[in-house]
Amino acid sequence: MSNSNFAAPTRRLLLGAAAGALAMPAVGRAQAAWPQRSVRVIVPFTPGGSNDAVARPLAEHFQRRLGQPFVVENRPGAGSTLGSAEVARSAADGYTLLVTSSTFSTSAATQKTPYDALGDFEGVALCATAPLLVLAPKDFPANTLAEAVTYIRANPGKVDYGSAGPGSINQLSAELFAQRAGGLQLVHIPYRGMGPATTDLVAGTIQLLFTTVPSAAGLVKDQTVKILGWTSESRPATGPQAPTPKESGLDYSAEIWWGLMARRGTPKPIIEQLNKVANEALGEGRLAQYLRSEGAEPQTRDAAAFDSFLREDIGRWKQVATAANIRIE
Repeated sequence: MSNSNFAAPTRRLLLGAAAGALAMPAVGRAQAAWPQRSVRVIVPFTPGGSNDAVARPLAEHFQRRLGQPFVVENRPGAGSTLGSAEVARSAADGYTLLVTSSTFSTSAATQKTPYDALGDFEGVALCATAPLLVLAPKDFPANTLAEAVTYIRANPGKVDYGSAGPGSINQLSAELFAQRAGGLQLVHIPYRGMGPATTDLVAGTIQLLFTTVPSAAGLVKDQTVKILGWTSESRPATGPQAPTPKESGLDYSAEIWWGLMARRGTPKPIIEQLNKVANEALGEGRLAQYLRSEGAEPQTRDAAAFDSFLREDIGRWKQVATAANIRIE
């Protein structure tokens, strides 16, 4: 065999070995443990709200368990879409996360967002769910959800309800109630927040309000309004006694939720690790206590279950918004 015939395969073998050696550091980097540096946790709302109160103890738990800083950053604006868009623009590497709530779904259902809610995000951990309370003034003729349905049906277009604004969970929950009760005709009165809506409910200016347990706490304690019922079967153990939709003969359910999300495409091991550690926090300590104090029930589903929940939630509210002609431009 000539030297030239021997040299060619030998060079190929050496070049292949060299290429493999060069590739090894890259493979090592890809398999490096996560996280190697601080992680941003974006909250697309102002400080002090329920989303902030979920994000901060969750971030503290992550930091203790995973050994790197988890820094909560409030990025409010444009109905939560500003902060969410920042996460959508980030790399899918687990270093930028989103803690948000039902507004994520209702925004996707009622307006054109600067991101694809399902294409750009995936669920990591569903932190909690909570029903709403349906309230009415003290002089409202009905005392339960079932009686309210009968009264509204007999007075089409004469019963109104307040909300925190167009496209809010309050409005969509009320419209879903109207649709599931056989097409009731309700009049929507939008407010800039729940504060003025609550004031008008007590005064009898509006007849119905679908609201959260914390927003209703003072009214319930002072007995200044009627509690017609809950919006789901999962009523809090410590909440006021009131009928559920099923007990009122209604096929109806509406809940708010809080959850942790990441950029879609984040490596599965990172998603699974985040889900495991988040569920630890939700099963014990300050976060679980806070959620229950808000009338919410901590959840410990896996990431795939939360991702499916998101798809169903957005799809349902889109159907409600289309049927009620709700569109935020």
